[in-house]
Amino acid sequence: MAGIDVLIVDDSSVMRKIVERALRQADLDLDTVYEAGNGVEGLDLLSTKRVHLVLSDINMPSMDGLEFLRQMRSRNLAPGVPVVMITTESSEEHVKQAIQDGAQGYIRKPFTPEQVKERVLPLVTRS
Repeated sequence: MAGIDVLIVDDSSVMRKIVERALRQADLDLDTVYEAGNGVEGLDLLSTKRVHLVLSDINMPSMDGLEFLRQMRSRNLAPGVPVVMITTESSEEHVKQAIQDGAQGYIRKPFTPEQVKERVLPLVTRS
C-alpha cells in the first residue's frame, strides 16, 4: 500500500505525537501527517488537504471531536474517509454518539501500537 496521509486532531501536541508514533509502530506507511489542535483547525485543514484517515480526540476546547465529526460529514469534507475517535471516556455514550455520527471506530487512552493497528489497519486497507 502506498503511503497514507493522516489528520490527527487533539488539543495536546504530546498526544498527537504519541498517536503518530503508534501509527508508525503499527507498520502503517505514513506519507504526510497533518495535526490540528481542535475541531475548528481540523475542519480548516480538511477544506484544503486530502487525507486517507482521520483520528480525533473527543474532548477538546473550541470544538470537540463529536462536533468536528458532525461538521466534517455535513460539509462533505473528506467523504468516505474513515474516522477513528480517541477517547478517555469511561462512558459508552460518547462512543455510541460518535459511531452514530459516522465514526468507523474508537481507541481508548491509554493505547498500545497493537490496539491502534487492530483498529486502524482494516480501515485503511479497505479505502
